[in-house]
Amino acid sequence: MSTDRPATALEDQQVRTLAELASEQAPFAAETAELFASVRDHDFATLAARCDDDFGIVDINPAGGSEVIRDRAGWEAWFTHLFAQLDVMGASTDTEIHRYDAVDWGDTGMSVVEFVQLLTVGGLTGRFTCIVTIVWKRAGDRWVEARWHTSLVGTELPEGFGAPA
Repeated sequence: MSTDRPATALEDQQVRTLAELASEQAPFAAETAELFASVRDHDFATLAARCDDDFGIVDINPAGGSEVIRDRAGWEAWFTHLFAQLDVMGASTDTEIHRYDAVDWGDTGMSVVEFVQLLTVGGLTGRFTCIVTIVWKRAGDRWVEARWHTSLVGTELPEGFGAPA
């Protein structure tokens, strides 16, 4: 068992933007920021290039439940549908990083991110507090996500959020 301690980039728990996370000198910080930005921007090509997801993903679905995806075809269908659904809703998303820990073991690594996913629809913003564990693997000269597992730990929804217009 390794006794390596995580290289913690955000020990002070100051809220960071994705750009601030990307500039951190912690393992996988720039790659993690790229994942979140790709979702925010509905940039399927960049997201797909950064993700391998050998072991599938567990994501948060729009109802606040867990979405278990076991293979690449399911992954592609999930994000294609999600991005289209957000577009139809006229929704925008962004991410606040509240804590970031990571360790690089050579050809693999792991990061744990505490974050708030912001979802704005009809001028109202819901806040979804989550923790994600990301397993990273080296693929040639770059790092790719091999596993993503998110847990929803809290929500803050303003009155009228999600109500039909």
